[in-house]
Amino acid sequence: MSRLSRLSAGIATTATAIGAIAVLTAGTAAAATVTYAAGGTAGITYNCTFPGISPQPVAITAHLDAPDTVVHSTSVTPSNVGGTATISATVHSLLTAVGYDGIRGIATVPVTASAGTLSQPSATGLNIPEVIYPTGGPITVNISQVATSSIPSWTAQATAGSATLSLTSGLSANLEFHKKSTNTWSAWTMNCTLKVTSPAQNTAFSPSITVS
Repeated sequence: MSRLSRLSAGIATTATAIGAIAVLTAGTAAAATVTYAAGGTAGITYNCTFPGISPQPVAITAHLDAPDTVVHSTSVTPSNVGGTATISATVHSLLTAVGYDGIRGIATVPVTASAGTLSQPSATGLNIPEVIYPTGGPITVNISQVATSSIPSWTAQATAGSATLSLTSGLSANLEFHKKSTNTWSAWTMNCTLKVTSPAQNTAFSPSITVS
């Protein structure tokens, strides 16, 4: 075989091998991590209990990071789980009137899945950092996953399709409110229930998770 023939044969063999590798690896690329969000920019309104005043509306947003595609029957654990709780200026003034000017604590956020299974019903131990808020205006409190948080893993259903994670109609927080006059913290269990609206509020994390 001439040198040119051997070279041509080598090129053809290499091309065939590359093509085979491409076929074998097609569809196995690593899934991209995306942020799933519930509540959008406006938030989902819950009615929450407060010390010294009647239950009041709070706008909740929530987010988590997870793969955009999950292989059927496999499990993933979301990361960067958190969100915000925004107390309106009106509610702020009511809290000021009864002497409270700060907040801190830990939140528990139940979640559901439209398909597949969750290892536990709630994300627990989400941190609400200590905030002494300025006079007047709305208050936005951050809620975030920390090292001591417990985040449920999700196992995808056994067949290809999609699944959606959602907040539930209730959530809670073990809080402390700061009493300005005495510079002390008072424990308070906040319970929140989804505000009933027509049409109903959408509590789903968007987009849905693709199951391959």
